Amino acid sequence: MHVLQAARAASRAAAGTIFAISALILAMGLPTHADSPKPDTAVTDHAIAMHGKPALPRGFTHLPYADPDAAKGGRIGIGMQGTFDSLNPLVVLGVAPDAVPRYVQQSLLFRSADEPFTSYGLLASRVELNDERTRLAFEIDERATFSDGTPVTAEDVLFTFEMLKTKGKPFHRSSLGRVTKAEAPSPRRVEFELGDGSNRELPLVIGAMPIFAKHATDPETFGETSFKAALGSGPYVVSEVSPGSSLTLKRRADFWAKDHPLTRGLFNADEIRYDFYRDANALFEAFKAGLYDVRLEGDPTRWMTGYDVPAVRDGRILRETLHFDTPKGMTGLVFNTRRPIFADVRVREALGIMFDFEWVNRNLFHGVYRRAGSFFSDSDLSALGVPADAREKALLAGFPGAVREDILAGTWAPSSTDGSGRDRDQARRALDLLNRAGYGMVDGVLRSMKGGDPLAFEITVTSRPQERLALNYAQSLQRLGIQVSVRLIDDVQYWRRLSAFDFDMIQWTWPASASPGNEQIGRWGSANAGRKGALNYAGVASPAVDATLRALLGAREREDFVAAVRTLDRLLLSGFYVVPLYYLPDTWLAHGRDVVLPARKPTYFYSQEVLARLPAPPAPAN
Repeated sequence: MHVLQAARAASRAAAGTIFAISALILAMGLPTHADSPKPDTAVTDHAIAMHGKPALPRGFTHLPYADPDAAKGGRIGIGMQGTFDSLNPLVVLGVAPDAVPRYVQQSLLFRSADEPFTSYGLLASRVELNDERTRLAFEIDERATFSDGTPVTAEDVLFTFEMLKTKGKPFHRSSLGRVTKAEAPSPRRVEFELGDGSNRELPLVIGAMPIFAKHATDPETFGETSFKAALGSGPYVVSEVSPGSSLTLKRRADFWAKDHPLTRGLFNADEIRYDFYRDANALFEAFKAGLYDVRLEGDPTRWMTGYDVPAVRDGRILRETLHFDTPKGMTGLVFNTRRPIFADVRVREALGIMFDFEWVNRNLFHGVYRRAGSFFSDSDLSALGVPADAREKALLAGFPGAVREDILAGTWAPSSTDGSGRDRDQARRALDLLNRAGYGMVDGVLRSMKGGDPLAFEITVTSRPQERLALNYAQSLQRLGIQVSVRLIDDVQYWRRLSAFDFDMIQWTWPASASPGNEQIGRWGSANAGRKGALNYAGVASPAVDATLRALLGAREREDFVAAVRTLDRLLLSGFYVVPLYYLPDTWLAHGRDVVLPARKPTYFYSQEVLARLPAPPAPAN
């Protein structure tokens, strides 16, 4: 995955993956049984966690993975593939980097990369939430100001809430639409009523909104593409924009939270520059030439062979392999089930059988990938190889047949081959399914036995590595008489087509966290199957999936949560909505030797904010 994909993934994960909340810790310590709050009594503290308690107590000095003594100054360059036509990634239209909500704006809460999901108060100096998750309140830090010196107020929070609820991406519209009442009883206090509390993640969705300044934002034009950056309260301002080409951020000397425990050791560079390159080769060549500083590498061939260059050999570029304790998610070829050719699950399963992972991994990827067989691989949330327990069966009781028996029993696994590239048993199993779905071979072409139409579709790709994989897969399908074309398009056109679900098949990666939540509704909920701009690319519209998503978001205990996630995994696997591809067990990072990360890495995900640049050595005396 190149840096643009990683940034988008991180952006979606930050904007769309804000997870459920469990109990809050009392500000003065754990209560005794006698003075424990009643179920409807608000509990006040500095943070909220999904399960258990926040790891850091009130009064912590910095995040465990941040170096409070990190060097300050210099410029850090970040390379991205593609282009951009907007600075606001929170709206449906346009293609935008995550730079503004990451560095220019701030949210009420800030997520720690060291816990499965805990968010600590940033703009909010105090949070209140009752045990039933029906009432939420924030007290805004009296020091918080926007970059123009204007205080951040409760009115700004309410303004942002209403704007994202009505004009934001589908995720925000559906999530924030569950709020039944929002008000600001004082300039520094904002309160929300959260319906019946069944969506236990909703408080963190609200806490993660990047706050817009009401006095500097026109809600009527919010949904339009624009190169005007939002006025924010964050550590940087946008100093220069070259549309579609580059974006430069400059650190504020008057940043209100520069000594805040959550920012100490973060946001260290004086400037951050995003540079955009049209294709993956140009992006990599620019990195080797030193035109930008930090690169997340997702191409195994390039990682194994492409870094044998002087800059690596003499130490100007350093490479690191990072491991994070998160589920590895799913990369797959996505069926757009809105297309009639993909309506039959037997067709989808047959096409999935024809992906020869063993050959592809050995010949294209140096054998470094592992086969994906779950949407939550490498974690206790995965259903792969695990029989359903009583909790899972109870969740599925109202939906007989929604999960296949072998997937329910934990005996199913993605197809494997002899690695020859022409496994006859693989082809025979796939063709048997296609015959049962009403297709037969006519003059070397697989056709519908009803209408005579050929089984033919297009794979839309946006990079050369995707194109290479798609062409290999197309060759495998041609052995069965299936006609597949591969179309490479530019980044802007690609995202516009995805927003309108205008494709047959795409390659996509669903990142996973240790605490899946509301983002799963955006990916798989029926309401998002027909909503333009939504992330339900497969067009999943399943009552069983919807019910399981409600159970996932309403789970109070860890055991119930795990059961709901595994049930979701089984339902998605049974629907064969994707051709599972592969995943990397670790994260590959390359960077200039004077760009440093703290010695202590985050536990759960890569945090770009920790980067620092060592000062240049003094010039030699004359």
